[in-house]
Amino acid sequence: MNQELLISACEKLRWKYTVTGNELTVFQLNSNGNLRGEYAMKIVGNKVTYNTYYLQNAQRKVQELQNTFYELNVKYAEESIIREFKIQGWTFKSNDKFKANENEKVSFYMVGRSKLKEETEPVSQIKFTILKDGSVKTDSDYIPKDIHELADKAMESLEGVFGSKREVNGKEIPLKYKHKTFCENKKTISITKK
Repeated sequence: MNQELLISACEKLRWKYTVTGNELTVFQLNSNGNLRGEYAMKIVGNKVTYNTYYLQNAQRKVQELQNTFYELNVKYAEESIIREFKIQGWTFKSNDKFKANENEKVSFYMVGRSKLKEETEPVSQIKFTILKDGSVKTDSDYIPKDIHELADKAMESLEGVFGSKREVNGKEIPLKYKHKTFCENKKTISITKK
């Protein structure tokens, strides 16, 4: 889990915490709580350890932290994608048909324009859908070679930002794109954050 987002989640919940290296320790969940020097929960990477001796509702508090973290993570993913693609010359386009639901929270497009003179379809878009935990799914059709390379650079940057590798699942190439020399399988890509 992204430590900066964990800190933001704790601050939003008004929990008191300390950070030592890659360990975040929550030691107070409310203003009148006294754990007698013990921790409420510790988070190292993706592992959460909670104190059931002093907390009767420990699992509920972990769920509260997780829900707040996920809410922040969705916004973080959206801002990161838009930023990294804009750096590579892509532009944002809203997905006006999208309706958020229990699992899918945000959806939008990033649009690229090829500068290749021989390109018959110079404008391409990638659809991004951000799930409730902040993980990302993408979908696209044919993307010209020059902007495909720029999209790959943006996705490589996002792998670093999210701290995980993307997973690519190939699809059948639509018939109208089979004659394109650069065309590869239509792809769905998921980025899952740690």
